[in-house]
Amino acid sequence: MAVYTDITDEELAALLADFDLGAALSLKGVAEGVENSNFLLETEAGRYFLTIYERRVRAGDLPFFLELLRWIAGRGFPSATPIADREGRILKSVRGKPCAIVSFLSGLAVRRPTAAHCREAGVGLAELHLAAEGFPLTRANDLGQAAWAPMFSGLTGAADELKPGLAATISSDLELLAARWPKALPEGIVHADFFPDNVFFSKGKFAGAIDFYFACVDSFAYDVAIALNAWCFEPDGSFNITSARQLVAGYETRRPLSDLERSALPILAHGAAMRFFLTRLHDWGATPAGALVKPKDPLEYERKLAVHRAAPDLVLFGAPA
Repeated sequence: MAVYTDITDEELAALLADFDLGAALSLKGVAEGVENSNFLLETEAGRYFLTIYERRVRAGDLPFFLELLRWIAGRGFPSATPIADREGRILKSVRGKPCAIVSFLSGLAVRRPTAAHCREAGVGLAELHLAAEGFPLTRANDLGQAAWAPMFSGLTGAADELKPGLAATISSDLELLAARWPKALPEGIVHADFFPDNVFFSKGKFAGAIDFYFACVDSFAYDVAIALNAWCFEPDGSFNITSARQLVAGYETRRPLSDLERSALPILAHGAAMRFFLTRLHDWGATPAGALVKPKDPLEYERKLAVHRAAPDLVLFGAPA
């Protein structure tokens, strides 16, 4: 989250006039992430989040994202729930940009997850996959494996500027991923951005997830692989096998992985690292100067790519043979 679009008191009052939320008491920008403009909104009725959608989020995808939040909340999954105005609309606009108000989700994200946090995160991810079953809308993963090579074609220079010779290494990785990417894995709605800053805890237990703006239909095991990359690497770049085992064990308390899914985890984790490397590389030179936050370092995921390249079976929780 971040702030790229600010709004005036008058614009906020005009927006709230359509809701039964009372008058605004305060509006504070939230300086996290790089996708949308987000504000903590307090009104006479309580605390909410206001999101103004911009950058990669396409307006045509917003009904999918917002209706998904409403669907999973209706099935007991703890997430921020869209607030409808008096006419039942959950998608609004301000300054010519789409926006939405969602409920405030209690809990805290953790910066340095323990193995116990990883287990709880795995539980929460599986509960999300189950809660989303039957959701009637669909959205393809436009940042999936088929998109990576075209995306990188315009970033080869940026890769070599980041690290000399990196473009050739990434090109080789992309060829391997295209050749080995698994097919026919169980699939459904996935979060696709299940990072520690998007997951809340309360008293050590999973308390909810936010930021569903990459959610799509893809393989469940790919979502697990994204989480393994996000939760189980230490600051020094090493892979924490204990945390990985706990994350998968937590996931399997709700939804056991098939043998096919488990065997696919190494290549899926390699691909998940590629996806976040590429989008971070793109954002590295594209984030507006006025944003409250800096883009995330693509080299963090370049180091994870190197680990998967050298020892892919680490994701299966063992050292190289």
